[in-house]
Amino acid sequence: MMLSRTFDARATSLQRQGRLGTFSPVKGQEASVVGTAMALDPGQDWVVPSYRELPALVRQGYPLERMFAALMGKVVAGRIPDGINVLPNQVALASQLQHATGLAWGFKLQGKPGVVMAYCGDGATSEGDFHEACNLAGVRRVPIVFVVQNNQWAISTSRELQSAGEFYRRAEGYGFPGRQVDGNDLLAVYEIAEQAVRRARAGEGPTLIECVTARLSFHNTTDNPRDYLPEGWLEKAEREEPIRRVQSYLAGLGIWDEATRAAVQGEITEQVDAAVEAAGELPAAKATEVFDNVYGDPPRRVLRQREELLRLIGQA
Repeated sequence: MMLSRTFDARATSLQRQGRLGTFSPVKGQEASVVGTAMALDPGQDWVVPSYRELPALVRQGYPLERMFAALMGKVVAGRIPDGINVLPNQVALASQLQHATGLAWGFKLQGKPGVVMAYCGDGATSEGDFHEACNLAGVRRVPIVFVVQNNQWAISTSRELQSAGEFYRRAEGYGFPGRQVDGNDLLAVYEIAEQAVRRARAGEGPTLIECVTARLSFHNTTDNPRDYLPEGWLEKAEREEPIRRVQSYLAGLGIWDEATRAAVQGEITEQVDAAVEAAGELPAAKATEVFDNVYGDPPRRVLRQREELLRLIGQA
């Protein structure tokens, strides 16, 4: 969770310097992501992210330097390494959920033990793709866990204006259980997620988990939440932020203090510094890479576009 918070701060700083593209921080939602991801076995289970699940990708084994490289626009350098069970980040809301359901259905058809954990935000639940993915998952009883990170704001639209009902209750209409949990309580999130993963692995089908949390930063680096958040909303949410809650819990057990925090933070800062440096040394993107690894047999119109691009950059 602290690693994620540090990555957010560094990526935001680099974006403001013009060194990264648009970035969506996880700040405030770390317990929802970490608690659910910890219930998985990275060797056989898959994570299907939206664009705010960095801790889950780290746990699955996606290297930090490749994450930074992808944000730098280095397409090839930032690719997911072979053997890392994650799909690419998806910015188009809820469109990854159908892929996730298909992946889980594939596991069931092949008799494989994997479970898929698919993440989305509260805004994505208003998309038709969300309904279609959940409906198919319920009908086929596939091994998938849908995690809705309800941070209470779909960019600038409040949760109250978006939906008249609670998100977790939608699962009943698809024929599988829905659970709501305090998304800032790491241990509670893990407990619910572990039950859902165990249920999926036993062949009992999907679960929908609604993690009620709060976004303690902007939606992404193009956004200014102060333009729409009610006065005092952010300050109130910060009092429930998850990292401080975990640290207080550990301190109560006598296994956390300021010296420990400083030592851990120092190690994390060194790790992130090294990842940024390594990403900067990876090969820059080439213009033609936008056409690579898309079609096995590119249609004529795509070939024409590639030729036009080569002429424009003087490589024809």
